[in-house]
Order: sequence, then structure tokens, then C-alpha cells
Amino acid sequence: MPLVTSKEMLQAALEGHFGVGAFNANNMEQIQGIIDAAVEERSPVILQVSQGAIDYAGLGYATAMVKTAAQEADVPVVLHLDHGSSYAQNVVCLRAGFTSLMFDGSKLPYEENMRITKQIVELCNPIGIPVEAELGKVLQSRDNVSEDDVRAAMTDPVQAREFVEQTGISSLAVAIGSVHAMQSAEAELDIERVKAIRAQVNIPMVLHGSSGVKDESIAEAIQHGICKINVATMLNQAFIRALIQAHADMPDNVDPRKWLSLSRDAVKEVVRHKMRVFGSSGQVTGSGYASAPKSFRTAELGHLE
Repeated sequence: MPLVTSKEMLQAALEGHFGVGAFNANNMEQIQGIIDAAVEERSPVILQVSQGAIDYAGLGYATAMVKTAAQEADVPVVLHLDHGSSYAQNVVCLRAGFTSLMFDGSKLPYEENMRITKQIVELCNPIGIPVEAELGKVLQSRDNVSEDDVRAAMTDPVQAREFVEQTGISSLAVAIGSVHAMQSAEAELDIERVKAIRAQVNIPMVLHGSSGVKDESIAEAIQHGICKINVATMLNQAFIRALIQAHADMPDNVDPRKWLSLSRDAVKEVVRHKMRVFGSSGQVTGSGYASAPKSFRTAELGHLE
């Protein structure tokens, strides 16, 4: 089916108390593994392309692969820009056919973050493309951050309300205890902060850095307004581990497809597990989303050609 926007998808998740996995895809095999899991699990899915993936594969290749995968799937698929670094990058991806955008101004002063985010929203609103932004800061594990650092960077609930009202964004990425690129799932989210932010804003919230968070903590956060959950590091780990094992098992192999197909299968199983944790498995029905209210079940899914 054609690509859809994330607006209806995340609104259905908010109302239905489930989460949608937003999986970073860096190559064809990862895209195939993600889509195969979504189809088998009957789950909506967001495929994310980051600046790193664009630099690696090229915007044209990355966009075309996701569009092809979506066209062959019978579940809703979103093509999302992950951590768009500038207004210009968002414009380029919008022109390329992305159906969901993000501007990450979390490293900028608050007023500048708000100003640029609002400009992107004003650009996208007339054509129905939703925009995600980040408030607070999800730190990087490579920076040797402490618990105090993580807490100091968390999203302020009252400021979140002003930010949402002033920018008109469709979803808000919040800093609530996760850290990017963690190698194991050890962190627990600040659920009380999630509740406090939810009391101030009425749009879907986004969790970045989920690979380092315990499944139980993510599941609890979903019940309080987290609707989009980004997954990247865990997919890369599964891909590389399977590749290393394939080389060990078949050291004389010279056909890369035999190794890469095993990496694709490993990614698929991680995505399948996460979809079940998020509660998105089984949510796709013939008329929309299973556990969402009737208005969303019968609504159009926002198809874009």
C-alpha cells in the first residue's frame, strides 16, 4: 500500500494505548526484516531514515527502498526523518516524499529550537505532513553520562506545554530517562515525569533511545502517552551478531546473500519482539486500527502517493 503519514497512526496509538515502533533502517536487509515482521504481526510501522543513513546510502536510494517495501506491504508504513538537523534537511526530505518529519533542536537554545520548529510546521501543515520535535535532551551513552546528567536534561512539563502550543507540532520527543546508543536494556523511565508531561500536552509523545530501556518500563510509559518508540541500536546489534555467527558457521562462503539473509532474519525477530511489547501486534484490521475508538477504526489511514 502507499506510504501513510504518522498523524492518524499515532493518534490511534494514543487513544488505543499502544505504541508504534519507529525502526531505523540502514540497508535493504534491515528494511526487509522490519517490513516482514510488521506484515506477519499485523502491525503499523514507522521506518526511520537518519542523517547517517542518508550519508551512507544516499537520499534517493534510502527513500526508494522504503517506498518499494511499503508498496508491497499490506500494513500502514510511514517514512520518517529521524533527527533532522536543520530546516534545509527537512525541506529536502519533504521533497523526496517523506511522510513524517523531525527537527531536532534539542542542542539549540530554547527560543531558537521553538522558532525553527514552528517554521517547519508552517511549511508542512498545508500538505498534511506531521512534524516531531524534541524538548529536553536525550543524551549519548558515549559521553559517559551520569544519572544526574540524565535527570538534568529531562523535559520540563510546563515548558513542554508552551512549546507545543507555540509550534503546533504533531508529536513531542521527550527526555524521560533513556540514553542513546546504550548496549544493553538497563534503564528505567521516569514514569511520574511522563504523567506530568501528559497532563500538560495532548499530543502523542515519543521515546528516543529505547534500546537501553527495560521492556517493562516502556510498556508502562505507553499507558501514559508514549506512542512512538524509536529503536536503532538493538537492530544493529542483531544484524552484526548474526553476520559474525554466519561467518563463523560458513567461513568459506563467498555469496554475501547467504550471510545477509541471516542478518535480515535476526532483525525481523527483534522487531517482532518489540511490536509485541509495544502492543502494536494485531492492531491492523481491514478498516483501520483494532483497539482505537470507532472514529479512528473507520477513518482513512492518510495514504500519500
